[in-house]
Amino acid sequence: MTRLLQTLACLLFLAVPFTAAADSLPPGVTLKRNVAYGPDDDQRMDIYLPANAANAPILLMAHGGGWKRGDKAMDRVVDNKLARWAPKGIIFVSVNYRMQPEAPPLTQAEDVARALAALQKMAPEIGGDADNVVLMGHSAGAHLVMLLNSDPTLATAQGARLWKGTVSLDSGALNVPAIMEKRHFKLYDEAFGDDPAAWEAASPYHRLKGAVPPALIVCREGKSPCLEARAYNARAKGIGNSVEILPQAKTHGEINSELGLPGAYTEAVEAFLRRLGWTL
Repeated sequence: MTRLLQTLACLLFLAVPFTAAADSLPPGVTLKRNVAYGPDDDQRMDIYLPANAANAPILLMAHGGGWKRGDKAMDRVVDNKLARWAPKGIIFVSVNYRMQPEAPPLTQAEDVARALAALQKMAPEIGGDADNVVLMGHSAGAHLVMLLNSDPTLATAQGARLWKGTVSLDSGALNVPAIMEKRHFKLYDEAFGDDPAAWEAASPYHRLKGAVPPALIVCREGKSPCLEARAYNARAKGIGNSVEILPQAKTHGEINSELGLPGAYTEAVEAFLRRLGWTL
């Protein structure tokens, strides 16, 4: 019954229509919508600028959607995070990337890296600090930012510079071969195919081999994402990296939508950001 409920929940998440973020912005915030970082229509990002931004930290967010759908303007991706952090002087950026079947996950991660490179290049003109960027992603987006964090050469190959750290919001794909070798959702077959070499190439666990930026992995307490997070953490710490795990008694969707609301969860994420040097 538990497996059935998990399957239904996943399918429901993918089937719910995506809604745009609320038109109303926090006081003083301006929006630069659909800023291009590549030639494709999906290679666009929305940049939310706080009032009088000057050398401001930047949070770059990658949405979820099973690697095949989703949008940078979804309310659960943007609203509570923007409302919480824009008044604190943070530049919030939400990025789209090309979807399957046009682009497999590894290409999608490269798109996020291209967005990071473009954002770092334009940082002085928008009042941002190019060397003070944190990556964040939810679900499939969490997998993409953890791919980059596990192997920063994927990002530097696209012209990006290193960033401060990464926040992963309930990725279910930290160890892709381990997923593919056992019973799994069909969406993983669609994303990763049937080639074990391709599984390893798109697996954060397997790409983690050297020094990387600090990471915070948020996961559902007692569920497989937390089990994956602990295995990833052991590998990371074994080669001298800093990884923190934040289990939450929340659903997959709540881990995304409730970040930014007042409470212990948001405060724990902010504590990680402070350890990266942010003032919140």
